[in-house]
Amino acid sequence: MSRPITLFTGQWADLPFEEVCRLAGEWGYDGLEVACWGDHLDPWRWDEDDYIADRLALLEKHGLKVWAISNHLTGQAVCDDPIDQRHQDILSEKVWGDGDPEGVRHRAAEALKNTARLAARLGVKTVTGFTGSSIWKYVAMFPPASEDMIAAGYRDFADRWNPIIDVFDEVGVRFALEVHPSEIAYDYWTTRRTLEAIGHRSGFGINFDPSHFMWQQLDPVAFVLDFADHIRHVHVKESVTYLDGRNSVLGSHLPWGDPRRGWTFVSTGHGEVPWERLFRALNAIGYDGPTSVEWEDAGMDRLHGAPESLQFVRRLNAITPSGAAFDAAFSTRE
Repeated sequence: MSRPITLFTGQWADLPFEEVCRLAGEWGYDGLEVACWGDHLDPWRWDEDDYIADRLALLEKHGLKVWAISNHLTGQAVCDDPIDQRHQDILSEKVWGDGDPEGVRHRAAEALKNTARLAARLGVKTVTGFTGSSIWKYVAMFPPASEDMIAAGYRDFADRWNPIIDVFDEVGVRFALEVHPSEIAYDYWTTRRTLEAIGHRSGFGINFDPSHFMWQQLDPVAFVLDFADHIRHVHVKESVTYLDGRNSVLGSHLPWGDPRRGWTFVSTGHGEVPWERLFRALNAIGYDGPTSVEWEDAGMDRLHGAPESLQFVRRLNAITPSGAAFDAAFSTRE
Protein backbone atom coordinates (compact mmCIF):
# COMPACT_ATOMS: atom_id res chain seq x y z
CA MET A 1 0.00 0.00 0.00
CA SER A 2 1.39 3.37 -1.01
CA ARG A 3 1.68 5.69 1.97
CA PRO A 4 3.55 9.00 2.15
CA ILE A 5 6.83 8.76 4.04
CA THR A 6 7.54 11.84 6.11
CA LEU A 7 10.26 13.02 8.46
CA PHE A 8 9.23 14.30 11.89
CA THR A 9 11.12 17.55 12.46
CA GLY A 10 10.95 17.47 16.27
CA GLN A 11 14.50 16.17 16.63
CA TRP A 12 15.74 18.61 13.99
CA ALA A 13 14.38 21.84 15.46
CA ASP A 14 17.88 23.04 16.29
CA LEU A 15 18.24 23.58 12.54
CA PRO A 16 16.38 26.27 10.60
CA PHE A 17 13.18 25.02 8.99
CA GLU A 18 14.48 25.76 5.51
CA GLU A 19 17.58 23.62 6.14
CA VAL A 20 15.46 20.67 7.29
CA CYS A 21 13.29 21.07 4.18
CA ARG A 22 16.40 21.02 2.02
CA LEU A 23 17.79 17.88 3.63
CA ALA A 24 14.50 15.98 3.53
CA GLY A 25 13.91 16.97 -0.08
CA GLU A 26 17.38 15.86 -1.16
CA TRP A 27 16.97 12.51 0.63
CA GLY A 28 13.68 11.91 -1.14
CA TYR A 29 11.10 12.19 1.63
CA ASP A 30 7.53 12.86 0.49
CA GLY A 31 6.99 15.45 3.18
CA LEU A 32 7.41 16.52 6.78
CA GLU A 33 5.54 16.14 10.04
CA VAL A 34 6.35 19.66 11.19
CA ALA A 35 7.01 20.43 14.85
CA CYS A 36 5.66 23.55 16.57
CA TRP A 37 8.98 24.50 18.13
CA GLY A 38 12.29 25.93 17.01
CA ASP A 39 11.53 28.16 14.03
CA HIS A 40 9.56 25.42 12.28
CA LEU A 41 5.99 26.42 13.23
CA ASP A 42 4.49 28.94 15.63
CA PRO A 43 0.83 28.24 16.56
CA TRP A 44 0.33 31.82 17.73
CA ARG A 45 0.82 32.99 14.13
CA TRP A 46 -1.98 30.86 12.71
CA ASP A 47 -3.93 33.90 11.49
CA GLU A 48 -1.04 35.58 9.61
CA ASP A 49 -1.53 35.06 5.88
CA ASP A 50 2.08 35.89 4.98
CA TYR A 51 3.40 33.43 7.59
CA ILE A 52 1.22 30.60 6.29
CA ALA A 53 2.23 31.34 2.70
CA ASP A 54 5.93 31.37 3.66
CA ARG A 55 5.77 27.95 5.37
CA LEU A 56 3.95 26.38 2.43
CA ALA A 57 6.34 27.98 -0.07
CA LEU A 58 9.38 26.50 1.69
CA LEU A 59 7.84 23.04 1.56
CA GLU A 60 6.92 23.40 -2.11
CA LYS A 61 10.38 24.70 -2.99
CA HIS A 62 11.88 21.41 -1.83
CA GLY A 63 9.19 19.15 -3.26
CA LEU A 64 7.60 18.37 0.10
CA LYS A 65 4.05 18.16 1.43
CA VAL A 66 2.66 18.18 4.96
CA TRP A 67 0.00 15.77 6.22
CA ALA A 68 0.46 16.34 9.97
CA ILE A 69 1.95 18.84 12.38
CA SER A 70 3.08 18.20 15.95
CA ASN A 71 2.78 20.04 19.23
CA HIS A 72 4.02 17.37 21.64
CA LEU A 73 5.95 19.71 23.93
CA THR A 74 3.14 22.14 24.65
CA GLY A 75 0.53 19.40 24.93
CA GLN A 76 2.53 17.86 27.76
CA ALA A 77 1.76 20.85 29.95
CA VAL A 78 -2.02 20.73 29.55
CA CYS A 79 -2.55 18.05 32.22
CA ASP A 80 0.79 17.55 33.92
CA ASP A 81 1.11 17.82 37.69
CA PRO A 82 3.56 18.95 38.90
CA ILE A 83 4.57 21.71 36.50
CA ASP A 84 8.26 22.37 37.13
CA GLN A 85 11.69 23.06 35.66
CA ARG A 86 11.28 20.27 33.11
CA HIS A 87 8.38 22.12 31.54
CA GLN A 88 10.10 25.49 31.55
CA ASP A 89 12.93 23.87 29.60
CA ILE A 90 10.63 22.72 26.77
CA LEU A 91 7.93 25.40 26.64
CA SER A 92 7.97 28.74 24.86
CA GLU A 93 8.17 31.85 27.03
CA LYS A 94 4.64 32.72 25.93
CA VAL A 95 3.27 29.46 27.39
CA TRP A 96 5.51 29.39 30.47
CA GLY A 97 4.81 33.01 31.45
CA ASP A 98 5.32 33.47 35.19
CA GLY A 99 5.41 29.73 35.77
CA ASP A 100 2.22 29.58 37.84
CA PRO A 101 1.13 25.94 37.22
CA GLU A 102 -2.52 26.56 36.44
CA GLY A 103 -1.61 29.51 34.26
CA VAL A 104 0.84 27.32 32.33
CA ARG A 105 -1.85 24.67 31.81
CA HIS A 106 -4.33 27.27 30.60
CA ARG A 107 -1.88 28.85 28.14
CA ALA A 108 -0.83 25.41 26.90
CA ALA A 109 -4.48 24.58 26.19
CA GLU A 110 -4.88 27.83 24.24
CA ALA A 111 -1.76 27.00 22.24
CA LEU A 112 -3.23 23.61 21.34
CA LYS A 113 -6.42 25.29 20.13
CA ASN A 114 -4.28 27.57 17.98
CA THR A 115 -2.39 24.53 16.69
CA ALA A 116 -5.68 23.15 15.36
CA ARG A 117 -6.36 26.49 13.67
CA LEU A 118 -2.84 26.54 12.23
CA ALA A 119 -3.24 23.01 10.87
CA ALA A 120 -6.47 23.99 9.14
CA ARG A 121 -4.77 27.01 7.54
CA LEU A 122 -2.00 24.73 6.25
CA GLY A 123 -4.53 22.26 4.82
CA VAL A 124 -3.54 19.63 7.40
CA LYS A 125 -6.06 17.24 8.97
CA THR A 126 -4.00 15.81 11.86
CA VAL A 127 -2.11 17.23 14.84
CA THR A 128 0.08 14.78 16.76
CA GLY A 129 1.09 15.33 20.35
CA PHE A 130 0.99 14.60 24.05
CA THR A 131 -1.67 15.33 26.66
CA GLY A 132 0.31 15.20 29.88
CA SER A 133 -1.17 13.47 32.92
CA SER A 134 -1.96 14.43 36.49
CA ILE A 135 -1.73 10.76 37.57
CA TRP A 136 1.47 9.53 35.89
CA LYS A 137 3.20 10.26 39.19
CA TYR A 138 1.14 7.43 40.71
CA VAL A 139 2.43 4.80 38.26
CA ALA A 140 4.35 2.85 40.93
CA MET A 141 1.15 2.73 43.06
CA PHE A 142 3.04 3.44 46.28
CA PRO A 143 2.14 5.16 48.45
CA PRO A 144 -1.13 3.53 47.37
CA ALA A 145 -3.29 5.55 44.99
CA SER A 146 -7.00 4.95 45.45
CA GLU A 147 -9.37 4.32 42.57
CA ASP A 148 -10.95 7.70 43.33
CA MET A 149 -7.58 9.37 42.76
CA ILE A 150 -7.11 7.56 39.44
CA ALA A 151 -10.66 8.35 38.32
CA ALA A 152 -10.10 12.01 39.18
CA GLY A 153 -7.09 12.01 36.85
CA TYR A 154 -9.18 10.82 33.90
CA ARG A 155 -11.85 13.39 34.71
CA ASP A 156 -9.18 16.10 34.81
CA PHE A 157 -7.96 14.97 31.39
CA ALA A 158 -11.48 15.03 29.93
CA ASP A 159 -12.28 18.41 31.49
CA ARG A 160 -9.14 19.97 30.03
CA TRP A 161 -9.18 18.30 26.61
CA ASN A 162 -12.86 18.37 25.66
CA PRO A 163 -12.77 22.17 25.11
CA ILE A 164 -9.59 21.75 23.05
CA ILE A 165 -11.17 19.04 20.88
CA ASP A 166 -14.22 21.28 20.43
CA VAL A 167 -11.95 23.65 18.50
CA PHE A 168 -10.42 20.77 16.55
CA ASP A 169 -13.94 19.73 15.53
CA GLU A 170 -14.84 23.28 14.56
CA VAL A 171 -11.94 23.53 12.10
CA GLY A 172 -12.07 19.95 10.81
CA VAL A 173 -8.79 18.73 12.33
CA ARG A 174 -8.11 15.65 14.50
CA PHE A 175 -5.77 15.31 17.46
CA ALA A 176 -3.66 12.13 17.63
CA LEU A 177 -2.24 11.32 21.07
CA GLU A 178 1.05 9.45 21.04
CA VAL A 179 0.53 6.58 23.50
CA HIS A 180 3.64 7.05 25.60
CA PRO A 181 4.84 6.79 29.21
CA SER A 182 4.06 10.02 31.12
CA GLU A 183 0.82 10.52 29.15
CA ILE A 184 -2.75 9.81 30.24
CA ALA A 185 -2.59 6.81 27.86
CA TYR A 186 0.68 4.90 27.98
CA ASP A 187 -0.28 1.24 27.36
CA TYR A 188 -3.17 -0.92 26.19
CA TRP A 189 -5.55 -0.57 29.14
CA THR A 190 -4.88 3.11 29.80
CA THR A 191 -5.61 3.78 26.12
CA ARG A 192 -9.00 2.12 26.50
CA ARG A 193 -9.76 4.18 29.59
CA THR A 194 -8.62 7.41 27.95
CA LEU A 195 -10.87 6.92 24.94
CA GLU A 196 -13.77 6.13 27.26
CA ALA A 197 -13.05 9.23 29.37
CA ILE A 198 -13.35 11.51 26.35
CA GLY A 199 -16.42 9.71 25.01
CA HIS A 200 -14.70 8.13 21.99
CA ARG A 201 -14.83 11.49 20.21
CA SER A 202 -13.86 11.25 16.55
CA GLY A 203 -11.68 14.34 16.94
CA PHE A 204 -9.42 12.53 19.43
CA GLY A 205 -7.39 9.56 18.20
CA ILE A 206 -4.02 7.87 18.38
CA ASN A 207 -0.57 8.57 16.99
CA PHE A 208 0.81 5.03 16.97
CA ASP A 209 4.52 4.69 17.83
CA PRO A 210 5.63 1.08 18.40
CA SER A 211 8.94 1.99 20.03
CA HIS A 212 7.14 2.69 23.32
CA PHE A 213 5.48 -0.72 23.24
CA MET A 214 8.58 -2.88 22.91
CA TRP A 215 10.28 -2.11 26.21
CA GLN A 216 6.92 -2.37 27.99
CA GLN A 217 6.64 -5.90 26.50
CA LEU A 218 3.40 -5.07 24.68
CA ASP A 219 2.39 -6.42 21.28
CA PRO A 220 2.22 -3.49 18.85
CA VAL A 221 0.44 -5.58 16.22
CA ALA A 222 -2.39 -6.50 18.60
CA PHE A 223 -2.69 -2.82 19.52
CA VAL A 224 -3.06 -1.79 15.86
CA LEU A 225 -5.73 -4.38 15.23
CA ASP A 226 -7.71 -3.62 18.40
CA PHE A 227 -7.56 0.17 18.06
CA ALA A 228 -7.90 0.26 14.28
CA ASP A 229 -10.74 2.79 14.33
CA HIS A 230 -8.71 5.28 16.36
CA ILE A 231 -5.31 5.29 14.63
CA ARG A 232 -4.85 8.64 12.89
CA HIS A 233 -1.08 8.73 12.36
CA VAL A 234 1.94 6.39 12.56
CA HIS A 235 5.48 7.03 13.75
CA VAL A 236 8.24 4.76 12.50
CA LYS A 237 10.65 4.53 15.43
CA GLU A 238 12.56 1.77 17.21
CA SER A 239 13.73 0.79 20.66
CA VAL A 240 15.82 -2.06 22.06
CA THR A 241 16.01 -3.64 25.50
CA TYR A 242 19.16 -4.73 27.34
CA LEU A 243 17.90 -6.65 30.36
CA ASP A 244 20.97 -8.43 31.68
CA GLY A 245 19.95 -8.74 35.32
CA ARG A 246 21.38 -5.35 36.23
CA ASN A 247 19.65 -3.03 33.77
CA SER A 248 16.05 -2.02 34.46
CA VAL A 249 13.20 -1.17 32.12
CA LEU A 250 12.67 1.91 34.29
CA GLY A 251 15.86 3.43 32.89
CA SER A 252 17.61 4.00 36.24
CA HIS A 253 17.65 7.82 35.70
CA LEU A 254 20.48 7.26 33.22
CA PRO A 255 20.89 9.32 30.02
CA TRP A 256 20.09 8.03 26.54
CA GLY A 257 22.91 5.94 25.14
CA ASP A 258 24.29 4.93 28.54
CA PRO A 259 25.01 1.15 28.30
CA ARG A 260 23.62 0.67 31.81
CA ARG A 261 20.13 1.59 30.67
CA GLY A 262 17.68 -1.29 30.32
CA TRP A 263 16.32 0.12 27.06
CA THR A 264 16.97 2.92 24.60
CA PHE A 265 15.78 4.29 21.27
CA VAL A 266 17.62 3.35 18.08
CA SER A 267 17.30 4.34 14.44
CA THR A 268 14.66 2.57 12.37
CA GLY A 269 15.76 -0.87 11.24
CA HIS A 270 18.13 -1.39 14.17
CA GLY A 271 15.70 -2.39 16.90
CA GLU A 272 13.14 -4.98 17.93
CA VAL A 273 9.89 -3.80 16.34
CA PRO A 274 8.29 -6.56 14.18
CA TRP A 275 7.94 -4.21 11.24
CA GLU A 276 6.75 -6.66 8.59
CA ARG A 277 3.94 -7.98 10.80
CA LEU A 278 3.11 -4.42 11.75
CA PHE A 279 2.88 -3.12 8.19
CA ARG A 280 0.74 -6.10 7.22
CA ALA A 281 -1.55 -5.14 10.11
CA LEU A 282 -1.68 -1.54 8.87
CA ASN A 283 -2.66 -2.91 5.46
CA ALA A 284 -5.35 -5.06 7.08
CA ILE A 285 -6.99 -2.09 8.84
CA GLY A 286 -6.79 0.07 5.71
CA TYR A 287 -4.43 2.68 7.14
CA ASP A 288 -3.26 4.86 4.25
CA GLY A 289 -1.91 7.87 6.14
CA PRO A 290 1.70 8.98 6.64
CA THR A 291 4.44 6.73 7.97
CA SER A 292 6.54 9.34 9.74
CA VAL A 293 10.18 8.62 10.56
CA GLU A 294 11.01 9.87 14.04
CA TRP A 295 14.78 9.70 14.30
CA GLU A 296 16.08 9.13 17.83
CA ASP A 297 19.39 7.34 18.35
CA ALA A 298 22.10 8.50 20.74
CA GLY A 299 24.60 6.20 19.02
CA MET A 300 24.11 7.17 15.37
CA ASP A 301 24.54 10.39 13.41
CA ARG A 302 21.13 11.62 12.27
CA LEU A 303 22.50 12.56 8.84
CA HIS A 304 23.08 8.84 8.35
CA GLY A 305 20.03 7.57 10.22
CA ALA A 306 17.37 9.67 8.49
CA PRO A 307 18.10 8.70 4.85
CA GLU A 308 18.76 5.08 5.87
CA SER A 309 15.36 5.00 7.62
CA LEU A 310 13.68 6.31 4.48
CA GLN A 311 14.98 3.38 2.43
CA PHE A 312 13.91 0.94 5.15
CA VAL A 313 10.33 2.28 5.19
CA ARG A 314 10.14 2.25 1.40
CA ARG A 315 10.78 -1.49 1.47
CA LEU A 316 8.06 -1.94 4.09
CA ASN A 317 5.58 0.11 2.07
CA ALA A 318 6.22 -2.24 -0.83
CA ILE A 319 4.35 -4.93 1.12
CA THR A 320 0.91 -4.61 -0.45
CA PRO A 321 -2.16 -6.85 -0.34
CA SER A 322 -2.45 -9.23 -3.25
CA GLY A 323 -5.12 -8.55 -5.83
CA ALA A 324 -6.04 -12.23 -5.87
CA ALA A 325 -6.19 -15.00 -3.31
CA PHE A 326 -3.25 -17.38 -3.85
CA ASP A 327 -5.48 -20.42 -3.36
CA ALA A 328 -7.81 -19.30 -6.16
CA ALA A 329 -5.40 -20.98 -8.56
CA PHE A 330 -6.24 -24.34 -6.99
CA SER A 331 -9.82 -24.24 -8.21
CA THR A 332 -10.71 -26.43 -11.18
CA ARG A 333 -13.92 -24.51 -11.83
CA GLU A 334 -14.03 -22.04 -14.68
